Amino acid sequence: MIRSKSTALYEEAKQYFPGGVNSPVRAFKSVHGAPLFIKNANGPMLYDEDGNSFIDFCCSWGPLIHGHNHPSIKEAVIKTLENGMSFGAPTVLGTHLGRTMIGNHRYLDKVRFVSSGTEAVMSAVRLARGFTGKDKVIKFDGCYHGHVDSLMVKAGSGLATFGTSSSAGVPQSLASETIVINLNDLEAIEDTLKEHSDRIAAIIMEPVPANNGLLLQDQNFLVWIRKLCDDYNVLLIFDEVISGYRVGAEGASGYYSVEPDLLTFGKIIGGGLPVGAFGGRADIMSHISPDGPVYQAGTLSANPVAMAAGLASLKACLEIGFYERLENKTLMLVSRLRDHIDKKGYDMSVVTIGSIFWLAFTKERISSADQIDPKSMDHFKKLHTYLLDHGVYLGPSGYEVGFVSQAHTQKTLDKAATIICAGIDHTYKS
Repeated sequence: MIRSKSTALYEEAKQYFPGGVNSPVRAFKSVHGAPLFIKNANGPMLYDEDGNSFIDFCCSWGPLIHGHNHPSIKEAVIKTLENGMSFGAPTVLGTHLGRTMIGNHRYLDKVRFVSSGTEAVMSAVRLARGFTGKDKVIKFDGCYHGHVDSLMVKAGSGLATFGTSSSAGVPQSLASETIVINLNDLEAIEDTLKEHSDRIAAIIMEPVPANNGLLLQDQNFLVWIRKLCDDYNVLLIFDEVISGYRVGAEGASGYYSVEPDLLTFGKIIGGGLPVGAFGGRADIMSHISPDGPVYQAGTLSANPVAMAAGLASLKACLEIGFYERLENKTLMLVSRLRDHIDKKGYDMSVVTIGSIFWLAFTKERISSADQIDPKSMDHFKKLHTYLLDHGVYLGPSGYEVGFVSQAHTQKTLDKAATIICAGIDHTYKS
């Protein structure tokens, strides 16, 4: 498959942008070749500047649960644009979207819109600290929460350690406000809370960890974390930027019936436009300015175009049977891949929840980041190259998950499954 235009455009882009991109993983550093430059997209398909077409399972990294260029979302955006793009003032569209979210989520009392998932997490953590009067936060190794300074940390040598910076420019004084614990280690969590609960404001986690593989946790683990937070007077924050409205209308908190104190959202609630939100218990949210002392603001927060797109997106998600149909589509694809892998005896598995899937190059169940063998990414590099050459687009990293949208038809999924199975054969034979 010829991608000469994308290659040339990438070389030009490197003159203007660090690494030629505006978000690091887009640079294809974890796979082979130059990144695709996309010209347009529709339904489940991407089209690059060279005229190649791809069945897309990246879906803009998750927001496009309805596929590209969805008619009702597009119509809502165009209609709103006719009245203006941003006012820096309240609009009825923001009210409608907030009401839709709260009215369909048992754990949301109030919500505030921001402009990205990172901003949502940053604000939720600040709110947790302001509400509790405590400074430290527990996070889990393998959970990603955007590029928030205090959460850009990695674990040290112990099971529960004060974080060390994983990015230049993050002062160690900030990183040390975060305690990093391995996923699935309840003993380490409880020991840490026993020792430091008087200084710990919150535990933040992805209830469906989907930024470093798909590290599915048992429901009991989440239930026990909720109990420990109650026992030690610590807030529980669920980062549902990916899982929110992806695994169900109430996200992972509803899927597992575990109530967090605060939640963060992004991606799907913007219908493809930049958006984020945080929300939760009314008494905690009352501490946000102008009601309370925790300051948070944003020029483009709840801008009408994003609100219109998000409202159209959520209305489509809330149609009866939407999530059941989407999960059935995903299981159809996953079953094809699993059957092929088992028949051929490959040391590989496909992990899935809702409409998310992940290709893991091991039969072992992976529930924590340290179980992922970095050498397995060599397999993904080979597979990714094959799939690009044959018209299937996955995110350009083996640690990233794939997404199925409602725009993926059975015919499209059958074609993709055939190509992916052939790609797996090629990967293990080459």
